[in-house]
Amino acid sequence: MAAPRITAVVEDSRYRDHRGPAGHPERPDRLTAVADAIAPRRDLLTAIAPRVASREEILRIHSADHLEHVAAACRQAPAHLDPDTYVAAASYDVGRLAAGGSIELVHEIAAGRVHAGIASVRPPGHHAEADRAMGFCLFNNVAIAARALQAQEGVDRILILDWDVHHGNGTQHSFEDDPSVLYVSTHQYPYYPGTGSAAEAGRGRGVGATVNIPMPAGCGDAEYIGAFQRILVPVTRAFRPDFILVSCGFDAHREDPLAAMQVSGAGFAALAAIVRRLADEICAGRLAFILEGGYALVGVREGTEAVLDTLCAADAPALPPVVALESGSNLAHVVGCVVAVHAGRFPDLGAA
Repeated sequence: MAAPRITAVVEDSRYRDHRGPAGHPERPDRLTAVADAIAPRRDLLTAIAPRVASREEILRIHSADHLEHVAAACRQAPAHLDPDTYVAAASYDVGRLAAGGSIELVHEIAAGRVHAGIASVRPPGHHAEADRAMGFCLFNNVAIAARALQAQEGVDRILILDWDVHHGNGTQHSFEDDPSVLYVSTHQYPYYPGTGSAAEAGRGRGVGATVNIPMPAGCGDAEYIGAFQRILVPVTRAFRPDFILVSCGFDAHREDPLAAMQVSGAGFAALAAIVRRLADEICAGRLAFILEGGYALVGVREGTEAVLDTLCAADAPALPPVVALESGSNLAHVVGCVVAVHAGRFPDLGAA
């Protein structure tokens, strides 16, 4: 039997100090759901303490004006940066702590002290642009962590897989001209924030290093698993990343109030199994999940359980059966859209 894997988790009670208006879906209780999933598995996990990200680390992604705008809003809190995105007095510090916690997780993985892990952080980050907070997001945690890996750990090629139900516009725009960071996103489309068509494939030297997988409302386990098998797997094998980061939203869950997808807890387990197999095969298992959205507490708990069980397993979990590509199906439509844009760039694209 293989030796136990060392799986890490980043948690901190200060992440709950980012508090918004009553009834706002991005609320501290989301972390309670994560903690409920962690509790019975805590003996299997290694705790990593977060820290506040430095200005230098954040400025690799965001402008100085953006940092000052968020800080100034927090000095006048409670306030809104847009109709959806709020700040409390503590939000500037909590946002920097979320970015720093993400950096610490990837640092420990890159150093080989842990194999993989999950950062239970908030506020989320993947909508945050270089100079704009939006979509509940202040600073782009996964993008900041990716640049830290390159600048501080010497990691060259990074895959960012974004399985949040909303397209990560901020992450895409951070790397769309950079061939060293491959951004792959599954998301409900058309939907907020309006970006993420299959035709958005990068620009300049980065053309082909953005792979959007736009999915119609109502997709569930079969469509997501099939898209991973037929798009993510061949793309990842062709790119051969040195590290995989997952923008880990659980809002594609069938109970989520802010979307219309039908993924189950078992579905998230299957997706996590595919990603772990790829990490084990290509980049020595270096894999970090960074929490994004997810607004049904049952979905956050079930999704976190699925990810943790997959990461902690000594042996890689069994892969799900190949999903058939039936003519006229949602899966066939999705795969066809991606193949039409990226045909010729990735061997075996569309095959399973």
